[in-house]
Amino acid sequence: MAPEIAGRVADAFEAAVRAREEQWLSPLAVRSYGTRGRLRPEDECGVRTPFQRDCDRITHSKPFRRLKQKTQVFIDPAGDHYRTRMTHTLETTRIARTVARALRLNEDLTEAIGLGHDLGHPPFGHAGEEELDRCVQAAFGTRFRHNEQSARVAERLNLSAEVCDGILTHTGDAEPRTLEGKIVRLVDRVAYINHDIDDAIRFGILRLDELPRAEVELLGPTGAKRIDTLVHDLIETSEREGDIAQSAEIGEAMLSLRSFMFDRVYLGPHAREEHERAHTAIRAIFEHLVARGDDPDEIVEFVAGMTDRFALTYAQKL
Repeated sequence: MAPEIAGRVADAFEAAVRAREEQWLSPLAVRSYGTRGRLRPEDECGVRTPFQRDCDRITHSKPFRRLKQKTQVFIDPAGDHYRTRMTHTLETTRIARTVARALRLNEDLTEAIGLGHDLGHPPFGHAGEEELDRCVQAAFGTRFRHNEQSARVAERLNLSAEVCDGILTHTGDAEPRTLEGKIVRLVDRVAYINHDIDDAIRFGILRLDELPRAEVELLGPTGAKRIDTLVHDLIETSEREGDIAQSAEIGEAMLSLRSFMFDRVYLGPHAREEHERAHTAIRAIFEHLVARGDDPDEIVEFVAGMTDRFALTYAQKL
């Protein structure tokens, strides 16, 4: 009986999704069955949309699982409550999905881009990416960008074209081709700026009263309040303009807060020792693999896939 029921559900599923989306979604939204397809054609699932399937494919992947031991800001911190690359990914995805729902855009596409946007991020956060890029330039004359590596992982997982595009363009010069991708691009910053403030205060390198006063008065005194302000502004401005956008005042305040975080936290005095530890580990591993004669693409893939602890242990053994 179960296979017969499953067959009836699968037969009606796509038609029901198409009808519901035509009734509910904005004309600007990507339709779940309007995808440009995958790099390698395959039969789709009868009870999941292509973008739902991408979400599942990402969360069941090894690169996603490794995010739980990759740095967001602090390298392998001694505490249970600091953000990791995985918690950042989940927080970004939840905020982005809220925005997509309010604007009647495709929530599943937004979620898949959010879940996959940092799959290729190397260990040690910004410091790790910076050093790996230096190593790749010196050895091979190419560049390393985590969004490009994330897109390579996405293609290997054979994700939908719209998801791959959103992952590739979540940072960098190129703009996403979909509004769903644009949401993740902007919300990524909304999430990490405010959550990193919380972690910096918890770590003891920043006090609440040191935050820029004008920006805090405009956006809110707590991380939750600031995110709420930013999200509401993003939704209202985007609805008004027919594109994903912030109001000038709120957008400038967020960028000002981001600059403050780069000066005081990401590139601040406390970070120098941590960054040197990251640079030393990445450089030692990379040079060892090059000297061993490994394939350049495999070297980049291997180093980018490492967790913080694995990289530190590997470098120590060298």
